[in-house]
Amino acid sequence: MSVTTYVLIGITYYIFAIVIIVVILNLITKKERKKYQDQITALERDKNLIISASILTELNKVEALVNNDKMQENYDEWHKKFNEIKDTDIPKITDELIAIEDLFNDKKYKDLDEKIAHTELQIYYIKTKANFLLEEIKEITLSEERNRESITKLKAEYREIVAKYNNNKDDYQEVASPLELQFENVDKLFSGFEVAMENNSYQEVGRIVKAIDDTIGNLGIVIEEAPSIILMANKLIPKKMQDIKNISEKMIKEGYNLDYLNLDYNFAEAEKKISDIIARLNVLNVLDSTFELKTMSDYFDSIYNDFDKERISKKTFEEYTRTILIKANKLEKVNNNLYKKIDTLKYSYDLSDEDLKIIDVIKTDLKNIKKDYESVIGAHRSKTFAYTRISKEMELLNVRLSKVSEKLELALKTLGSLKEDENRAREQLEEIKDILKKSKERINSYKLPIIPKIYYVQLGEATDAVKEIIKELEKKTISIKKLNLRVDTARDLTLKLYNTTNETVKTAQMAEFAIVYGNRYRSTNSDIDLGITKAENYFYKGDFKSSLESSINSINIIEPGIHGRLLESVQK
Repeated sequence: MSVTTYVLIGITYYIFAIVIIVVILNLITKKERKKYQDQITALERDKNLIISASILTELNKVEALVNNDKMQENYDEWHKKFNEIKDTDIPKITDELIAIEDLFNDKKYKDLDEKIAHTELQIYYIKTKANFLLEEIKEITLSEERNRESITKLKAEYREIVAKYNNNKDDYQEVASPLELQFENVDKLFSGFEVAMENNSYQEVGRIVKAIDDTIGNLGIVIEEAPSIILMANKLIPKKMQDIKNISEKMIKEGYNLDYLNLDYNFAEAEKKISDIIARLNVLNVLDSTFELKTMSDYFDSIYNDFDKERISKKTFEEYTRTILIKANKLEKVNNNLYKKIDTLKYSYDLSDEDLKIIDVIKTDLKNIKKDYESVIGAHRSKTFAYTRISKEMELLNVRLSKVSEKLELALKTLGSLKEDENRAREQLEEIKDILKKSKERINSYKLPIIPKIYYVQLGEATDAVKEIIKELEKKTISIKKLNLRVDTARDLTLKLYNTTNETVKTAQMAEFAIVYGNRYRSTNSDIDLGITKAENYFYKGDFKSSLESSINSINIIEPGIHGRLLESVQK
């Protein structure tokens, strides 16, 4: 293609791009204008809705109800506010909307956004102002219907209250007069309501309705709670108080100390509180009365539990009174017997002062326990404290006594077992000597070509250990700890010697048997002959283990598994 053609194509693309851009810009502009048009239309609609027919209708209703200066003053004030909205605020909004139209037509969109936002705020403010005015007017225009509805409900509640009172007059004798007086007041309030409604005194009507509501509400509470308050205050609680007085007087005669319960003071306070509750009930004030009486009732119920605890504590105390002293005297007797043996124990056994200190500690503990016991018994005789307290003291003494008993038991186990340990050591010495003897007999039971050195080393160690036991037992003052250590050492060494002896003899027997058994194959195989010869050399040198291994390895050439059969033969 020629250059001219390229140029024409380029120009065509350029024009097409320009057209596309123009179309897009027009679409964007059209869409933006449509948005602003919608906003302006919405503002116009909101402005027109500010002044609704409802306000005028309600104002006309109020005008018909005006029959006193106060109502006339309210009507004039509301009419003035309505005219201010209609004649001042609405024209301002109209001017704002005209200015918005001008900015829209001039395409000054930046200023238009600010103006629209400001106008929206102004419309919202005036609309709120108009709605508030309408609500104020409706407070009057709807008050008759609303108040009539409220009074109807209150009359129904009141009839139920009066009916409940009349049907159960015996339950309200304590407050019959104030209740009937209050009924008269309510009747007067209902009459006053009708008069105020006829005179269109709506503010007075509101106060009367609230007074009736409060009075009937309080009457409902009084009618509901008064019977239980009267019953608890005049019968139940006084009966409990008298019952508790009778029980407490009887228990005091029986030796119980009940001072800690402060019954006289609490009775006086309860009587004051009951008098106050009854006085408040006579003016129809029952606030917290039921709660206070219930609290008092619960408190007096708890006194019965306290009485039961005292009775149980008395039994516990009397039981401890017998058992603690008997137990303490018994432990003291055992400890004294042990104390008498101290010199003998010191002479016979190597004991330090620390080992014997436990006896003095037990003696001191028992002395303190008996002293505290007498102190508690003295408090009981003087009736200084309640049984719940002194029984706890006795319980603590019993715990202390149990701990002393454990100490004494440990001391008896430690010191009383010294002679037993000595006798046991002598018995074990004989057992050790017997094992030593058996070891010697065992080593001599088989004619060994040579006895291994390890046997003599272990024999010497075991013999020396036995001698140490004998030395310890021959001492005037025996150390049981050392003696037990010597016995344990000698027993371990002797058993070690016995095991070594058994193993040596057993291995020698097997080695000799293997050599004899392998002799039959010496002439048939030179390797067997060589192995058996080595086994014989080891055997006569006293290396029975190497002798056994050499002979078994040689015989295995012809008879695999010979070791098991040899073992069976020796065991037979």
